[in-house]
Amino acid sequence: MAQDHDHPHDDDHHHDHEHGSELSEMQIRVRALESILTEKGYVEPAALDAIIEAYETKIGPHNGARVVAKAWTDPAFRQALLKDATKAIGTLGHVSRVGDHLVAVENTAERHNMVVCTLCSCYPWEMLGLPPVWYKAAPYRSRAVKDPRGVLADFGVTLPSDTEIRVWDSTAETRFLVLPMRPNGTEGWSEQQLAELVTRDSMIGTGFPKAPGSPS
Repeated sequence: MAQDHDHPHDDDHHHDHEHGSELSEMQIRVRALESILTEKGYVEPAALDAIIEAYETKIGPHNGARVVAKAWTDPAFRQALLKDATKAIGTLGHVSRVGDHLVAVENTAERHNMVVCTLCSCYPWEMLGLPPVWYKAAPYRSRAVKDPRGVLADFGVTLPSDTEIRVWDSTAETRFLVLPMRPNGTEGWSEQQLAELVTRDSMIGTGFPKAPGSPS
């Protein structure tokens, strides 16, 4: 279920989405759990590293970027994606299978979509890889619903005042993928070229795709 919100930015609340070098409390707990499991022989460090590396470098957000790029260039696939994202992505042999219910929502000049999980950190891992630290943080989960325009401003995303902002709340059963608007100046580009412009944040709704010619 979507919730429509349009509130002014509250400067008294700051959402910190910068990635610092210090480990978060959750990361510390995860590291401790990994150490215990490894010491007791329940998990092989090499296997764990392989899984993490796959999600960081091979899966996300490359799968999602390929899906977005195809939707930008193939109108039939775009329609299929918006109708049933799970089914549409299942037709792409080069993209990993997604969960049982993935919903794609399209950004337009009139409406901007962003995704949050207010209860925990439900996230389309198969499409976007490992979730960013800020996505799981309480400030984002609470403020994204109460003050989405302010949260977007914290990410450097400024939208016209008449643009509707729709917030989608992920659950264990339903995950969301934002289909961002295609950047101008990319007419005639291949899917591979377009995929390089798609960012993880643009598929969450907290960012835009890269502009043509911007640093990679």
